[in-house]
This record gives sequence, C-alpha cells and structure tokens, in this order.
Amino acid sequence: MSSVSADWVLPVGEAPIEGGVVRWDDATGKILEVAHGRGERHHDDAAIVPGFVNAHSHLEYASYAGFGDGETFARWLSIHMQRKRRLDAVGMAAVARLGAAVSLASGITTIADYSFSGAAVEAMQALGLRGTVYLEVFAHDPADAERQLAEKRERLEESALVRLGVSPHAPYTCSLEVYRWCLGLGVPVGTHLAESSAENAWLERGDGPLAGLGPILVGPTGRRAVGTLEAVLGPELLCAHCVDVTPGEISLLAERDVPVAHCPRSNALLGCGVAPLSELRTAGVRVGLGTDSPASAPSFDVFEEMRAAVYAARGRAARPDALLAADALRLATAGAAEALQLGTCVGTLSPGKQADLAVVSLSGSPYTPVEDPAAAVVFGGSPDRVLETIVDGHTRYCKEEFDWREVRSTANAARRRMLAQEA
Repeated sequence: MSSVSADWVLPVGEAPIEGGVVRWDDATGKILEVAHGRGERHHDDAAIVPGFVNAHSHLEYASYAGFGDGETFARWLSIHMQRKRRLDAVGMAAVARLGAAVSLASGITTIADYSFSGAAVEAMQALGLRGTVYLEVFAHDPADAERQLAEKRERLEESALVRLGVSPHAPYTCSLEVYRWCLGLGVPVGTHLAESSAENAWLERGDGPLAGLGPILVGPTGRRAVGTLEAVLGPELLCAHCVDVTPGEISLLAERDVPVAHCPRSNALLGCGVAPLSELRTAGVRVGLGTDSPASAPSFDVFEEMRAAVYAARGRAARPDALLAADALRLATAGAAEALQLGTCVGTLSPGKQADLAVVSLSGSPYTPVEDPAAAVVFGGSPDRVLETIVDGHTRYCKEEFDWREVRSTANAARRRMLAQEA
C-alpha cells in the first residue's frame, strides 16, 4: 500500500478534506481510502486533486504554437495541413512525446486525443498516460475511411492504459455514411462539431471561409452541423467544441445524451466565439473541459483552461456565479471523465477508482492561507506548481526529477523542419 498526503485533498464530488491523505493498493492501482490523516509522503502548502482528464487534445501538435495566428479559420487550417506534411514519422513522434510530457507536467492523467498519424499512442504509452486515441479519418466514402484507419492502426497496439478509437474529423470533411461506418466499429468515436459559423455556412449553403479548402470538403447538406449529424448523434459520439449551436440544437444534444468537450481558449483565439457552456450544462449535456492543443490554444495548461472557462462563462452570462471555481474543477476532472464514459474509473478521488492524482503546490499563492481550496487550485494553480502526477498509483512526473532535455530538443528539431522551407 502507498499513500500521499497534503494540507488539502479535493476528492471532487465530496467536500474538501483539510489535512487529508489518499491511500491505494500497489498491486491494482485502486484507491483504498481518502480521509483525514498523514501519508508516507506529505506535501506542505499543497493540494491533492484528481488527475485532470483532458476531454480534447492533439498531442501531435505540441510544437505548432503560433502557426497561422490571427488568420481566418480556413486559412489557419490550411497552414497547419501544409506544415504537417513536412514531418516524417520520427518528427511526429517527437512532437507527440513532448505533448505527453507537458500534459503530465500540467497534472493531466487521462486524455482524449484526436490523432492524425497515431504517434500519440506510442507517446502516451511510453510516458504512462491513460486515455483514448481517436485516429482521424477524412473521407466521403466509407471505403476510403476504412483504408485510412487500417493504415494508421497497422503498427499500433492497445495497452492497459491506452485504447484506440476513430475520429471522423468533422461534418464538413466526412460524410454521414462515414460517421455511420465509424460508429458501427464498436470503438470510441470522437469528432469536431459546430466549431465555427464557417462550418455552418459551408454545410447550409456551400459558401463562406471554408470554401477555399477544396477537395477535403464534403458537399453541402443544406443543414447546419448538428442537423447534418442528427441521424447519428448519441452518447457514443464525443463532440468537441459545439460553439455555434442554437437553443434547439442544445436541446437535441441533451435529448440524445451527446457528450461535449469544451475548449474555451481555442475557440477564443481562433475567433470562433464563446460556447454556450451555461446553457449546455443547464440542459443536462455531459460537458468536459479540453485544452485542444498549441496549434490553437497556447498550451496544454489545464489551469489556464479552467480559468478561461470561468471568464468566458461569466462574461457571456454577465453573472459572477455562472461558473464557480469548484464547477471548473469538476469540468476538468469528473465532468470530463463522464463525457469520456470513464466516470467509474477516474475523475474523482474515491475508493475503488484508479489512483490517478496530481499534487499542486499552493506555496506563495495569493490564495494562501486557504479559504476556498478549489479557488486556490483553479485561480492560483499552474503547471509550474504541479509537484507530482500519479497514474494508476505510479509516479509519472515529478517536478524535481523529470529530464526535459531530449524531449524538448527533438521536438524543437521537428518544429524547425516545419518552418525551414519558409525561412
């Protein structure tokens, strides 16, 4: 049996515990007890939280920061597609490994990753992250989607921590028949949905900013994005973004129990808008927080993502109680786990669940001495404050011991290759 304790333990779903300890079984990695007490290792001026669950990421884009910043969504997407083609498998693997390392350093233990090449699978397995990798397909014809998926899966294996799924990219790059085929495979399925008004403009009328993407597009359907996928919407289809949605579409998402990954920083920086988070939650939609990637958001910093969610929700609703710190913490833990159908395994610190947790230093924070531990973590936390990240009872990241040199140097070399032809 192993244990760790801190000034505060935030189980999520239960009241915070001052002077708390988490104990787990070393053989199974399952939590045995969350209670008052002191563990084998104690962290002063710190809080223990469930490992963050990232409901939407692209680890393979960890080195893409700033590409196309300020461009229209279509131009931004085109720049990324062009530069991505300059990387070989070794380069993609190096970038994905950096993404996995940075995620652990942010306290993230579980990831729903949308992967273009499959490199995220090996990166997550190598560094000990839990999650699902949704292999992306772009296709009009299910046979083409089948070919793409087979090529990507050929060299990949699932593991105890990492499961493989499929991602029909979006309703403007994949036909409804491709979605039906993907959902018939019996594996996790994730997509991007209603990310911007440009998506709806193309699908409804065949015009707007996306028109310049050419052959990658499927033809207009005459319906908005949610309507285009109405026939396949359900609890098995994880939908990232859902920014440009109407009240009627929100009701449909709730009625079909469609899980949504909310990515406020990415939506804001790409100029896509502010997702109606309060309306989605009020309707009963399962919502989890996702960082997206440095291709659109600056980082995998889940603390910054939680704060952005609070700012956006309060600003949109013009109410200071639209999203509280405890709500944001839940979105990044239990809410995201429920969206990924992993709520029985991770997302809270509860006996019987896996020992996935992060230790966050509060020392020197403006929120100490602590009045509200959730506010201290959400508003005062940062990756620099993550002392330790534990997955399945095993320490996967320790701030004082992790060696960043090779991880960063190989990823930087890949970024230089993407930029070299434009120098």
